[in-house]
Amino acid sequence: MEQLQRIIESRRFELAITWLIVVNAVTLGLETSPSLMARFGAELHLVDHVLLGVFVAELLSKMLVYRLSFFRDPWRIFDLLVVGISLLPASGTLSILRALRVLRVLRLISFIPSMRRVVGGLFAALPSMASIFLLLLLVFYVFSVMATKLYSGTFPAMFGNVAASAFTLFQIMTLEGWAGEVVRPVMEMHPHAWLFFIPFILATSFTVLNLFIGIIVSAMQSEHEAALDATQEQLQEEQGEILRELREIRHELAELRRRRYE
Repeated sequence: MEQLQRIIESRRFELAITWLIVVNAVTLGLETSPSLMARFGAELHLVDHVLLGVFVAELLSKMLVYRLSFFRDPWRIFDLLVVGISLLPASGTLSILRALRVLRVLRLISFIPSMRRVVGGLFAALPSMASIFLLLLLVFYVFSVMATKLYSGTFPAMFGNVAASAFTLFQIMTLEGWAGEVVRPVMEMHPHAWLFFIPFILATSFTVLNLFIGIIVSAMQSEHEAALDATQEQLQEEQGEILRELREIRHELAELRRRRYE
């Protein structure tokens, strides 16, 4: 059991699984080509089944080694769910699940530390992002109601109701054709409409969305610093262990010298 644990925790094993995930991603992409499937369909399916068997064997090995502690690691649970989806029958009403096999590529997140830090930073930022999202919804609702009251009569397609106004304002927030398709036509009928749209762009595109970016960057920085702190603590523990062993060796050497002179 200890030997199996050393194998699955080794760097070579992780690199091998990572490369197999990449190969699986390539084969799943090749399966989308009708011409390639006509020529190599059987071979691609065989490779896919073999790789799936390897991933299942890997997870079973980890369950055997870690037992109940296997489920204490969220990344192992993530791997289990991704591979488990691939094992579901892909026929009949569940044929759509065949497309979900590509989710196995997401296992790269759990094997590459830098990706894990990015995802960890995103999850850490979710509570703060929720507050910003609610603020953005509030701003959208206020401006949508105002736009509907101001421009629904002249531009019913874009501002006929609150929902249509919200969609049009979302287009403006993304800055996709906001001037030529929305604002300038409105200003032909309402010359002072810029007094409404410019503050909306400033409040959303240049303020609220930048708050999203700032929160995500801050969370990722915190995640990176936490990883560095954990590494430093591990190094300090290892150094402390080495120092203790050196002290014991010095003590034993001194004891041997004392006995020799006696």
